[in-house]
Amino acid sequence: MLDLAGQELTPDDRELLARPVVGGLILFARNYRSPAQLRALTDEVRRISPGMLIAVDQEGGRVQRLQSGFHRLPPLAAIGALAERDERQAVEAARSLAWLMAAEVIAHGLDISFAPVLDLALVPSKVIGDRSLGADAGLVARSAGAYLEGMHAAGMAATGKHFPGHGGVAGDSHLELPTDTRSLEQLWDFDLLPYRQLAGKLDAVMSAHIRFLQVDEQLVSFSSHWLQEILRQRLQFRGRVFSDDLSMEGAAGAGSYARRAELALQAGCDMLILCNNRDGAVEVADWLSRQRYLAPLDWTPMRARRRWDTDSISDHPWYEQAQHFLELTQQGGDA
Repeated sequence: MLDLAGQELTPDDRELLARPVVGGLILFARNYRSPAQLRALTDEVRRISPGMLIAVDQEGGRVQRLQSGFHRLPPLAAIGALAERDERQAVEAARSLAWLMAAEVIAHGLDISFAPVLDLALVPSKVIGDRSLGADAGLVARSAGAYLEGMHAAGMAATGKHFPGHGGVAGDSHLELPTDTRSLEQLWDFDLLPYRQLAGKLDAVMSAHIRFLQVDEQLVSFSSHWLQEILRQRLQFRGRVFSDDLSMEGAAGAGSYARRAELALQAGCDMLILCNNRDGAVEVADWLSRQRYLAPLDWTPMRARRRWDTDSISDHPWYEQAQHFLELTQQGGDA
């Protein structure tokens, strides 16, 4: 899964997207100008590669790539704050706001937003911060469960991130390789609790570029112990596994982009994300093209399962409820 530099496809983009080893495209704010432009872009991508999985990070708050023409969503921390006052209201808010997010994203030709964030707010962290639903693992699991129910109701697959949890380290894996010194036993009832409770409902997870030294010397995205023994076997997870962006500094210690790709695939990642470095993406695409042992997976379960337009969204019974919770979370008050 790679990215684009601009708002329209270049000849190089078209050539790269047509390669069989490129199965996904992730869009950023730089790729968006207007709803009409976005729809034209996704339509052209579909003409080149009909099975392309098109993704975005549309979490809300400071991580909302599509803004003008879309509802401005609150950060997940606003839902978490509501849960501390009234959990029933927070569950309803999570469900309806996730439905609205997913329906709007699908209406513009995309398949998924990488959500929900399952990281706990255990330490101050600039990279996670208000993207987290909170520090209480049980509340996070229940609120996130409602959030993915809303996504599913809109026809969008849900991706929990960043497995097994980014909330216990202050470091930003975009800039460094964070290290967490807690044991698996310490993680089991905290960071891993949302994954344990939601493993049968999540369609995918995204791995974290973090080392948990008491569990495995290798960072999670390159660790078969984490992705196969713990995630697949102990948690009985049956969905897809995305690597976090392999261009991030947290993954750089492995060496070349092809080497990072090899380690992630060997560990158990199903799709490799590589953004903001076109040379690296081409290197990985070339390397993948030479790997005859790679068998393509069926990504249909991650594709959008419903179709929406502006009228069908605003006419839906959940739309009014979503509007109510948009106001409520912006005000920070009680219903």
